[in-house]
Amino acid sequence: MDRKVILITGASSGMGKETAKALIGQGHTVYTVARRIEQMQDLESLGGYPIQMDVTNERDIQNVVDTIILKEGKIDVLWNNAGYGLYGAVEDIPVDEARKQFEVNLFGLASVTQKVLPSMRKAKSGTIINTSSMGGKMYTPLGAWYHASKHAVEGLSDCLRLELKEFNIHVVVLEPGIIVTEFGDVMLQNISAFSSKGYYASLTGKLIAATKKMYDSGRGSKATVIANTVSKIVKSEKPKTRYRVGLWAKPMVWMRIYLGDSLFDKIVMSQV
Repeated sequence: MDRKVILITGASSGMGKETAKALIGQGHTVYTVARRIEQMQDLESLGGYPIQMDVTNERDIQNVVDTIILKEGKIDVLWNNAGYGLYGAVEDIPVDEARKQFEVNLFGLASVTQKVLPSMRKAKSGTIINTSSMGGKMYTPLGAWYHASKHAVEGLSDCLRLELKEFNIHVVVLEPGIIVTEFGDVMLQNISAFSSKGYYASLTGKLIAATKKMYDSGRGSKATVIANTVSKIVKSEKPKTRYRVGLWAKPMVWMRIYLGDSLFDKIVMSQV
């Protein structure tokens, strides 16, 4: 097997952790980073290399990349997976909170990419996987800032793919659907904090109820579907530009593209 050096951000839980376990098990050299290093000790016991890092801290990022290059001489795969969902009405969300959403979901992703690229260009080889979402192609009420950040990831990734083609560096967009992770809990915390009162109380209550019902029923896909998909990307010499996986990912994006705004609006609102 072609063993690769892989860097995964946002690996302390959910999709990142599950995938890291799978890749370590396949014999790859896997570096995992997150703010909560205490939640990655199990990865170290499996043979991974956890390092504490905040994707919004430039010095943190540079130190991690330098450490990996010094030890391994290269980074074959970068998976920009760190992110979270800020939910609440546009009128209610403080702009400073919206900036934090973009700092993590977009600018953090871009900063890690910038610091990994010199070694990939030198090697004329590499794969960058950017975690977007089905939410990068469609929208839901009270999710404006989250969706905006993921739409931005889509645009950045498309431009980056064209820029890096001559260096034989692949850029892949991962578009998960509903995956059973901590994402739902964080989303509900944000809604409760920013939009539980006032003019949007009715809509907020309906969205909270619908979200809890969905997650409590266990209807979301397991994180293993992401692990299997990323493993496939890592192995591929010519990965696809997009991988849309998990509950609702393909049908929701299909409906957004082909049904038009008015009909899609009705479908989305019928769920809340």
